[in-house]
Amino acid sequence: MTPSVSDILVGNFLCMAEPGPPEQQGEFMAGKVAVVALLSLLAAQEAERGAAARVTENAAIREVLSEATADYALSADWPADPAELTIGGLDRVNAALRLALIGLHEAVEARGDAARHGRILRLYARMADLRRLDLPPLPGR
Repeated sequence: MTPSVSDILVGNFLCMAEPGPPEQQGEFMAGKVAVVALLSLLAAQEAERGAAARVTENAAIREVLSEATADYALSADWPADPAELTIGGLDRVNAALRLALIGLHEAVEARGDAARHGRILRLYARMADLRRLDLPPLPGR
């Protein structure tokens, strides 16, 4: 399961909404606050860059699929990005595109198409970079 930004923020709210019992104070509470703070920082990055990353990723996947359409007899009926560029809507399109990409990758590997295999691997690396979230330096304990 990959939680959405709203799932994470609601979880942070629920975690911090009521003070814990006395036995959960001190070091436990400090750790709890640190985890909520870190999740909030990562959620902020996702909220800031998430939609743009998905639009770019979806276009890149469509490009790879389009280039392979004739060679691999792919149907070119991949979904378009939604009119409202919400992360949820973009994720639904992305899931369908990724399934098509996985199917293509399997066919490419079965055929031994080294050039297209390399192209797909470069796409995977780009996709990972688009989705990267940066952790701050954290103090040691």
